[in-house]
Amino acid sequence: MSSIGKRLLATTADIAASIEARSAQGEAGKPPLPRTAPGQMLAARSEMLAMQGELQALRDKLKSFDGSLPTVKLDPALVDTTRWANRHATAFTTAAFARLKSSIELAGGNTQPILVRCCETAGRYEIVFGHRRHRACLELGLPVLAVVWDGEMPDLDLFLSMDRENREREDPSAYEQGITYLAALDAGLFPSQRRLAEAIGVSHTWVRKATQVAQLPAAIVETFETPLDIQPRHAEEITQSLDQDRKAVLRRAERVRQMTRRPSPGQIVAHLTGRVAEKTAPEKFHAGGRLAGVWKRDSRGRAVITLEAHAADDAFMDELSDIVMKMLNRPRG
Repeated sequence: MSSIGKRLLATTADIAASIEARSAQGEAGKPPLPRTAPGQMLAARSEMLAMQGELQALRDKLKSFDGSLPTVKLDPALVDTTRWANRHATAFTTAAFARLKSSIELAGGNTQPILVRCCETAGRYEIVFGHRRHRACLELGLPVLAVVWDGEMPDLDLFLSMDRENREREDPSAYEQGITYLAALDAGLFPSQRRLAEAIGVSHTWVRKATQVAQLPAAIVETFETPLDIQPRHAEEITQSLDQDRKAVLRRAERVRQMTRRPSPGQIVAHLTGRVAEKTAPEKFHAGGRLAGVWKRDSRGRAVITLEAHAADDAFMDELSDIVMKMLNRPRG
C-alpha cells in the first residue's frame, strides 16, 4: 500500500476510536440527550449511524488510493531528462508538439501527470516518462504535474516503463527508438537485440531496422532536414550503398548538404545511392560576349574549371588565385 494509503488508514483508525469514545461518554457542546429512555436510545443511534457513514466514506476513499501514488506539482527546471530519453530535439518543433503545448497552455498545466524518480542530488528528479509534457511546461513556465515514484526504480524498469508509455501515446520515430535501443544495449540492460525485443514486446526485425537507422553516419543523417524523416527502408538502401562504396556515398552526402534547397527524403536517398545521375555536362560562362571557359564535376566529385586562353593571362590568374584562397578560407555557415 502507498504511503498516502497508510496515512488514510491511520485516519480511519482514529475516527473509529472516536466513535467508540463518543458513544460511551457523549460530546461537549452537543445538545443534551432526551430524558426518556426511548428518546436517548434513538438519539444515540442516529449519531452512531452518522459517524459510521463518515467512517465508511473515508474507507471507500482509501480503496481508491490503494496501489497508487499521489501527484505533486514540480518546478520543471528541477526535473532532468533521462539518459534513455528517446525524443530527438526536432520532435519538439513538430505540429504535434505544438498542439500538445497549446492544449497544456489552455488547461493551465498538464492534466496527465508525468512519472519521475528521485535523483541522488536532493531536490532533483529524473523523468521516467512524459518528456514532451515536461518540455511543454518548461517552455510555458508552468509547474509540471508529476507522480514521484516511491522507492527504488532500477534503470531496466525505467527503460521498460518509458518505452511502453511512449509507444502507447505517440510512437517515436525509427531513429529515436533506434538511439534508445542502442543505449540500452551499450549499457548492458539486455544481452542482445532479440532479448530486448522480447522484453518490450516488439519484433526482433523492428529492433534491427530501428538500430540500423540510428547507426547511419552523422554525415548521412545531416543530409535530412530532421532524423525523424529517415525511414527503415531508407536506411537499408543507404547501408547497402555504404557497404559497396562508402567514400562515394559520403561524397554525395557532402554535395547534398551544400544544396541551397533541401530535397525530399526520397530524393536524398536517390542522391546518396547514386540513382540520380551526377552532373557531368559542362556549364559554360561568357565574358564580353565570348566564351571564357567551362566548369563541371568529375567522377570523384571534384569541380574542374577550364578557362580559355584569352581569359586566363598571368595577371588574371594571379587575381583569381587570391580570390579563390579568400573564399576557401572564409567561415562557412
